[in-house]
Amino acid sequence: MNVTTQMTPVNNGVNVEALISARDALTEMPAAAEFTWRAECEWLNGVHSRSTVKGFYGLGEEHQHAETFTFDADHPACFAAEDKGATPVEIVLSALASCLCAGVASVAQNRGIQLHSVVAKVEGDMSLYGILGIDPDVRNGFKGIRVAFDIDADASKDEIAAVVAQSQKRSAVFDIITNPGNVRVSVS
Repeated sequence: MNVTTQMTPVNNGVNVEALISARDALTEMPAAAEFTWRAECEWLNGVHSRSTVKGFYGLGEEHQHAETFTFDADHPACFAAEDKGATPVEIVLSALASCLCAGVASVAQNRGIQLHSVVAKVEGDMSLYGILGIDPDVRNGFKGIRVAFDIDADASKDEIAAVVAQSQKRSAVFDIITNPGNVRVSVS
């Protein structure tokens, strides 16, 4: 008896072949793998600001995004602000969720796993005692961050867990949050 298995192509919207080709090419050209990402932030009023992202440097040259992206940041009314944007810490949580979701899609595509839905819910705990100067021993940032995924895919729970683990391992934002680099602030 001949058994024929028909493979349904997986399409999570990620061009894995291009990513693997880029990885192979950059292995031979390490200088091209060095990128500088940029954002510019302008104060508007109170604690409301607007960040703009236009371009970046990488692959040995300057690049411009197809469009300019803007993100407003503010604080809620309970902080005596106008609530015209997400708080900066919420933007950080959103960046973490976005980076991990992109990784899940990429890893699943590479492993031949069809995704149907991916939702990452991210929460971060913080005491305002540090930010407000009430207690100098309380840190200003998150005490802890939790990420909970709800993923519907043509895969077992173990396969999905492995996809999430690989996404976490390769996430730039996860690394930025868990292994912070040096930040230098200057005034011109």
